[in-house]
Amino acid sequence: MAGWRRAVELAITDEEIETLMALSRSRTEPASRVSRAAMLLAYREHPSFFAVGQRLGVHHQTVQRCVERAVAYGALAALDDRPRPGKEPVITPEAKAWLVSLACDKAKEHGYPHEVWTTRLLARHAREHGPAAGHECLARLVQGTVCKLLGQEDIKPHKVRYYLENRDAEFEQKMAEVLCVYREVDVLKKAPARSKKRGKPVAIVSCDEKPGIQAIATTAPDLPPEPGIHATFARDHEYKRHGTLSLLAGIDLLTGKVHALVRDRHRSREFIEFLKLLDAAYPASTAIKLILDNHSAHISRETRAWLDTRPAGRFDFTFTPKHGSWLNLIEGFFSKFARSVLRHIRVTSKHELKQRIMAGIDDVNRHPVIHTWSYKLAEPA
Repeated sequence: MAGWRRAVELAITDEEIETLMALSRSRTEPASRVSRAAMLLAYREHPSFFAVGQRLGVHHQTVQRCVERAVAYGALAALDDRPRPGKEPVITPEAKAWLVSLACDKAKEHGYPHEVWTTRLLARHAREHGPAAGHECLARLVQGTVCKLLGQEDIKPHKVRYYLENRDAEFEQKMAEVLCVYREVDVLKKAPARSKKRGKPVAIVSCDEKPGIQAIATTAPDLPPEPGIHATFARDHEYKRHGTLSLLAGIDLLTGKVHALVRDRHRSREFIEFLKLLDAAYPASTAIKLILDNHSAHISRETRAWLDTRPAGRFDFTFTPKHGSWLNLIEGFFSKFARSVLRHIRVTSKHELKQRIMAGIDDVNRHPVIHTWSYKLAEPA
């Protein structure tokens, strides 16, 4: 006949009690640690395995094992599982190194039509070629094990992360020139009105083109939202294309006014037309400084020939470096315009699209926003 189960005497310090109480209320700790912390606290109040088990909804032997571990190793150490010997690893360190090295190559380098590895293809290649390379343990390698081994080394050969190589040797110099223009804008904004009248008036415009704006028509009417039925507009998947338009725009960095032109294309003749629009928008005594990218239309023979017909100093171009379009403030305006006016837009023709784009520009100009460049402006150019 088995004897009575005796209560185990458990000693817990005040600091350990505070830690156990915090763990027992935690919502982020593993459930096993939270449950064991609650067991130890409950057992401290009522030293009975059976009573604590009934109170917490666990078996009394679970409580007993937890308390005995706390007595043997300490209250906090009893919250974690004891280490188990486990099974000896089948895949040797040498085989793992061979697999990781293989994953760092491209699949096409090993005779496959794939550009990069898939984990399934990598596992198949390792099964077929691993034993010949002296790694017999890879003969039965499966995809899940490949994922686990690569995850341990934080290698993802099935993914491609893009980067942009700096191909402009004068990137820093050109960036400094653009930042100097933004500094000039900052000075002109802060200068009192009287000092502005003394020098030659200046207009600083950030300009660019947004090509490929699609004129898309619906093939069936949009269905409006209905309370309790569907919350959004419903639109037929099919659509009809009417072509594309290009938006040529420039934003005055001192006033926030947007100058815009919508055309079918954005060649030199369209850019010259946009320059004529700016030329007519400012008094003849105003110097117009443009921040723009290296598009061929901006530096073409036709553009230079038209600029030669204008008075000296009327137009002054500052070019952003190659792959440096983020330096041009107009890009932020285009992004906002695309996320507001052009988002989900549907039209019946290119003419309607042009009208709605220009109506969107007029709406912006009714409440102009003065864009300000601040990133790295304080650094020396």
